Amino acid sequence: MIAVVVTIGLAFAGYGVTYLNGLRLSQRHERLARVNRQLSDFYGPLFALTEANGRIFSAFMERNARPDGRSPFAHETPPTEEELAEWRLWVMTVFLPNIRAMRDLVIHHADLLSEPAMPPLLLQLCAHVSGYEITAARWAQDSYDQHLSVVPFPSEEIAAYARTGFAQLKREQARLLGQRHDS
Repeated sequence: MIAVVVTIGLAFAGYGVTYLNGLRLSQRHERLARVNRQLSDFYGPLFALTEANGRIFSAFMERNARPDGRSPFAHETPPTEEELAEWRLWVMTVFLPNIRAMRDLVIHHADLLSEPAMPPLLLQLCAHVSGYEITAARWAQDSYDQHLSVVPFPSEEIAAYARTGFAQLKREQARLLGQRHDS
C-alpha cells in the first residue's frame, strides 16, 4: 500500500514539475517573442533612424557651416537666401522624412515601449515633427518666413534613448537565448 501511495505521489510531483517547467518555458518564449518584436519593430528602426539622421545632419553641417563652424541658424548674421534654400532642400528631402518615420514608429508601436508610460522625450519628438509639418506647408505656399520647427528636436536625447533601449534589449535577447553577452 505504501508503494502505491509513493508511486502516486511521485506521479503527481512529476506532473507538477513538468507543468511548472512548461509554464516557465512558455513564459520565456513569450518574453523572447516580445523582445524580438521590440527590437525589430521599434527600437531597432528607431536606433537606425536616429543614427542615420545624426550622421547626415553632421554631413550637412560640415558642408554648410559658416567659416567659424557654426550653423547659419546659430549665428549673429542671419542666413542668406542660398543657405535657406539649401536648408529647405535638406529638410524636405532627408530630415523631415527621417523624423516622420521616427514619429510613426512612436505612434504605431507604442505598445512595444519598455516603459509603462510614454516618455516625454517621445512626445517632444512627435511635437517637433508636427511643428516642421506646418513649416513645410508654409514653404509649399511659397512662404519662407519660418525655417525651423516651433518645438526643438531632442537629437542627443532621442539618440541616447534609442541606443540604450536597443542595447538593453539585445542583452535581454541574448540572455533569453542562453548566450553569453559580454558588454
